[in-house]
Amino acid sequence: MPYEWTSPPQSTPQTMRLWPHNSLPARGMAAFVLTTFTLISIPVLPLLGSPILWGMLPFTLAAVWAIFWALQRNHKVRQINEELVLGDRMAVLVRTNPKGDVQEWDCERYWTQVTKYESEGPVPHYVTLRGKGREVEIGAFLSEEERIALYDDLLRALKRD
Repeated sequence: MPYEWTSPPQSTPQTMRLWPHNSLPARGMAAFVLTTFTLISIPVLPLLGSPILWGMLPFTLAAVWAIFWALQRNHKVRQINEELVLGDRMAVLVRTNPKGDVQEWDCERYWTQVTKYESEGPVPHYVTLRGKGREVEIGAFLSEEERIALYDDLLRALKRD
């Protein structure tokens, strides 16, 4: 699961950290780009010494650069981190976005409500926290099954009292 309770269940405060999947680490990305370059170069090898090579080479390099750029952009977009802290009296959610800006939400723990929208949200099983006149999303980057499990975990944690 790309979320975890970083403190024991009966301790106070309880802290949960959420993050998106990161299935392709930096070494894997480098290996993928190198493999792509190698495989894309195979059809170009017979053209060595031919003027056609200079017509094909820019397109070959552009394809490799486009794959590298897309993987880099995907990696940057996945730099989201959410942290939920459930104290004795307060619930605080801090979200750090890919560009580094931080969004915070807090509410009295007693009044905090967890809601799951089966199909009305932007993603299926959309989970939100509500309190203090605001409703904020939590874990929208998780898969459907993970959001269902997150909803159950949050209900258990908030009903701990």
